[in-house]
Amino acid sequence: MNTSIKRQLSTSIDPKGIIIAFSIILLWATSLTLLLHFPINYSSPILYLGILVQTHLYTGLFITAHDAMHGVVSKHKKLNHFIGWFAAILFSFNFYWRLFPNHHKHHQHVATEEDPDYHTSDNFIAWYLSFILNYLTIWQFLLMALTFNLLQFIFPVPNLILFWMLPAILSTFQLFYFGTFLPHRGKHPNKHHSGTLKKNHLWAFMSCYFFGYHFEHHEFPNAPWWRLWKTKKLSN
Repeated sequence: MNTSIKRQLSTSIDPKGIIIAFSIILLWATSLTLLLHFPINYSSPILYLGILVQTHLYTGLFITAHDAMHGVVSKHKKLNHFIGWFAAILFSFNFYWRLFPNHHKHHQHVATEEDPDYHTSDNFIAWYLSFILNYLTIWQFLLMALTFNLLQFIFPVPNLILFWMLPAILSTFQLFYFGTFLPHRGKHPNKHHSGTLKKNHLWAFMSCYFFGYHFEHHEFPNAPWWRLWKTKKLSN
């Protein structure tokens, strides 16, 4: 692929990349604040819509941290990593500098024994558990427990469970299923050992911020998520 095309996909990041990153963070925080005050009514469709929206925004936090790992949130290195670190912390106290080396190992050794995101079984449950346990730490559990116990003095416990905890868990399934399991299960006879969604930009965004276009992400790792849709026609 022409290097000039790759360069075009990753240039002019600032200030658009920073604005998009902070927009996701602000939307997540605003939505969460409103939902934590929402009167719980299990017959209301707004409750379930709120869970889905918050799940999608949680996924956006991780995608923002992921883009920072590729250095495409900001050209300013310290600012780029700070935004990635902040987004990762908001996503259930994930540690950016622990995620960073594992993600780059995934790109360097995709679908091999050295790939920390890969599981040879192709079994969804076994692979998901391996994926999650590879990244979870005891410190995350302790910090989440501490934060929960502090927040329950301010917000109703059902709201915390439904809109703060549950969406975080659901988003791990969203990230895993569309960003790891579907693209890498089975055998793929290409240099990135990756599959990809059929072209449907709306579904690609709704499902996982275009990361279902996964061959394209490996082909153009320096394309931020909001430009990843443009790579679909370039990889064909």
